[in-house]
Amino acid sequence: MTRINTNVSSLMAQKTLARSNASLQQALTRLSTGLRINSGKDDPAGLIASEALRSDMISVERAISNSQRANQMIATADSALGEVSSLLNDIRGLVTEAANEGALSDDQIAANQLQIDASLAAINRIAQMTSFQGRNLVDGSLDFLSTAGTVSTIEDIAIEQASIGSSGLVAVDVDIAAAAAKAEITDDGFTAADAANATLDFAYSALMESAAGLGELVITAKSLTDTTAYTLTLTDGVADTGITSGAATDIIYVDDFTTGGITTDEIVDAINDEAGLKDLVSAFTKVAAADWAGADDTNTVTAEATTLTITAQTDGAAYNNVAISLATSSAVPATTPTVDYDSTLNTLLITVHDDDATDLSSIVTAFTTDASQFVAVAGLTGSLCINGGEVDVDETGNTGTSGGALLNDDLVVQISGSKGMEVFSFESGTGANMVVAAVNLVSDATGVEASVSGSTITLNSTKYGSNAYVEVDVISEGTSGTFTSQLSTTRDTGEDIDATVNGIAASGDGNELSINTSTLAMSILVSEGSSTNFDFNITGGGALFQLGPDVVTNQQARLGIQSVNTAKLRGESGRLYELGSGESAAVATDASTAALIVDEVIADVTSLRGRLGAFQKTTLDTNIRSLSDTLENLTDAESMIRDADFAAESAALTRSQILIQSGISVLAIANSNPQNVLALLR
Repeated sequence: MTRINTNVSSLMAQKTLARSNASLQQALTRLSTGLRINSGKDDPAGLIASEALRSDMISVERAISNSQRANQMIATADSALGEVSSLLNDIRGLVTEAANEGALSDDQIAANQLQIDASLAAINRIAQMTSFQGRNLVDGSLDFLSTAGTVSTIEDIAIEQASIGSSGLVAVDVDIAAAAAKAEITDDGFTAADAANATLDFAYSALMESAAGLGELVITAKSLTDTTAYTLTLTDGVADTGITSGAATDIIYVDDFTTGGITTDEIVDAINDEAGLKDLVSAFTKVAAADWAGADDTNTVTAEATTLTITAQTDGAAYNNVAISLATSSAVPATTPTVDYDSTLNTLLITVHDDDATDLSSIVTAFTTDASQFVAVAGLTGSLCINGGEVDVDETGNTGTSGGALLNDDLVVQISGSKGMEVFSFESGTGANMVVAAVNLVSDATGVEASVSGSTITLNSTKYGSNAYVEVDVISEGTSGTFTSQLSTTRDTGEDIDATVNGIAASGDGNELSINTSTLAMSILVSEGSSTNFDFNITGGGALFQLGPDVVTNQQARLGIQSVNTAKLRGESGRLYELGSGESAAVATDASTAALIVDEVIADVTSLRGRLGAFQKTTLDTNIRSLSDTLENLTDAESMIRDADFAAESAALTRSQILIQSGISVLAIANSNPQNVLALLR
């Protein structure tokens, strides 16, 4: 059909040309932007997927940035801790040097102490000043908050990591199945134990009182072995004044009670001045200063020993070889004598008044209040009068080996512990207490301490846990000895604490238990040998790090960084500040304890550095690498969806250009077709 009103061929050519133009425009857009999807109509599903991937990519990029920043913060804290470690090592060297008291002067030791004080101040300054972006790092402000302080059996706690979550707290429940224990070996290869005792003999003192009750005299026999009965007679009305002794030398006359009377002082002075009587009695001592007048009086004194038996309250050798002595002092009232026991020197001193008479019952009472380790029993009732009497003042005693618990034969033994070993050589008859003292003298070098109960000694490790042990190797023993045969064992190892935290088995190290999970990492030091269960809450604190792209608990880490000031740094032996001038562990006061504290604190700081380093290496670095891989894959996926394929789009551009040129030519032909109708009209 030949038509001129409707040119269908032209319409078809126009439609095709429009499509080619659209295809050309799309190719040009993609090539100019580099994107396959420039609007929603390009690929609705692809647009949705690519936008989701872009969101993930941005979150992952921020997570990587967070991890890198956290890494920088931890590195800053580690740098500060490195300086603290260096200062602690300097302090350790100064303590070791100051312990050389034999070669250093007091001034040199004091100079070391000044350096230690300066180092302690520097550690406190580092703790206060170390910060990252305005936040202090090692002053305790990043430590966890908890109610552990209310638990009496917790000695120290370090909460390293805790996922508090949306609840705002973590409940911690600790159940101790078995307490930590020291290594222990017992031995009862000694003679039977008894209560150590000693007896002191004093001259018996008799009291003479006037018939009228106006005065008293105390007479003390000078000889403990003389049993002669000496008679003292006071006679009134005799013409001459004086003191004479009877023919039988057992009667002493005190004459001439005049109306004015003779005073007690005069009687005492007269008797002590009588040469013949000095060999019979030590003294007459005035007790009451009343006058003797108007009455006769006679009293008979027999010289005999008054015994005071002193006995240890505990059976065994612990109180063997206690040296007992007597002293006088005007500062001690006659009614309240004193008893002083020195366990270090193994001495017991009884002090009475140097003039007035002291009742034996008062001395017995003094043992109860002043030296309760012993009990005293008086053999005779009466008064003990010292008054400078040589027999009484020089009286001494010794418990000797009366407490028993003695070695039955010579012994050479090697005792070893976690710190070292020592060889001991004891002779037959050595008391268990002396064996214990010898072991304890070097306990800091062996790690073994000893105690005695009755005739049994117990060897314990100084530390708790499986790393502590006691080993006894008998090198030689006499044929009569029983030490070897009575050993409970030759080697024993301590036990670590056995506990669970929130139902998860904790690792034990002596009295310290620790747990390390993805949600909770902490270590707790409990009181020595404690088996008491407890619970507390972690209520906040710590440094919160956002490590993942999603803000959820399992993509976060909360790390605790404890304070490193000298009041917080501590070990089992004490706190670091105690090394300062005037404190209990100053080098001039206790260098041994100072060394232990520094060693323990160095280990504590090193552990903290190790934990932070582990967090950097195993958490932050791996997180950065993992997220970088994720970002790479997300980017690739987003690119595959959204980016233009330049090869394909270039081909599409060329195709579209050709089609447009072809379409224009076809359209021109189609538009010229109606002109052919004119040929029919010519």
